[in-house]
Amino acid sequence: MSENGNTYTPPRVWEWNAQDGGRFTNINRPVSGPTHDKALPIGEHPLQLYSLATPNGVKVTVLLEELLAQGITAAEYDAWLINISDGDQFSSGFVDANPNSKIPALVDYSGPEPVRIFESGAILVYLAEKFGAFLPEAAVARAECLSWLFWQMGSAPFLGGGFGHFYAYAPEKFEYPINRYTMEVKRQLDVLDRNLAERRYLAGDEYTIADMATWPWYGQVVIGNIYQAQEFLDVDSYIHVKRWANDIAGRPAVQRGERVNRVWGPEELRVPERHSAADIA
Repeated sequence: MSENGNTYTPPRVWEWNAQDGGRFTNINRPVSGPTHDKALPIGEHPLQLYSLATPNGVKVTVLLEELLAQGITAAEYDAWLINISDGDQFSSGFVDANPNSKIPALVDYSGPEPVRIFESGAILVYLAEKFGAFLPEAAVARAECLSWLFWQMGSAPFLGGGFGHFYAYAPEKFEYPINRYTMEVKRQLDVLDRNLAERRYLAGDEYTIADMATWPWYGQVVIGNIYQAQEFLDVDSYIHVKRWANDIAGRPAVQRGERVNRVWGPEELRVPERHSAADIA
């Protein structure tokens, strides 16, 4: 039963009402495929990123900036803005790059034929393997890194689509889903906290793509402004997660990566498109 005393009885066959999405009307729909024809732009670098500075987008730009900080010039990239509120992700060009119509998507033109990579975790693995960085080679360490990377990929929907939606974005507050997803998010934070009590980074003493994937979500929950839920979640009790989050937040490459494809917040932090290091001066 909802807080206003009403109950919802699902119909025998669900039908979509576009207005049910509220502020997310242009983001979600129950079918796939393009809504309009529009080719994706292509810049001068082999790596072409199409994204937005949501947590999933930040994962990739942080890795690219970290690679460049190591002097790997072949990681130079063009980052094009995909404004999901405007439905850019449903253009024919973007659907060709990512049939799931979610950011980010990467196209690598460095080989004999273009390679498309979608899903943020897949992009991280692809780039880490391509440039031989931030993914351990030793079997045990590599397995630990990939385990935490895929832990994040499987856990974040509970944080973003579950907790974040019902706590911060839903047009009405309902106790049951907020309680359900808060319980799960706090369990996940406890998983992280126990792990980080014994090591500096998620997979050990080495900073890896597992940290880059997890920090924009869980790091920002405990030290950033995501969902404005720090007090509600009692984030101060996760002392090891906060230490780890602050450690990563202090990295210059992370600070640069956060700004790429960002179109909100203070003007000086916005870099809607990135085509060279000068764009993040």
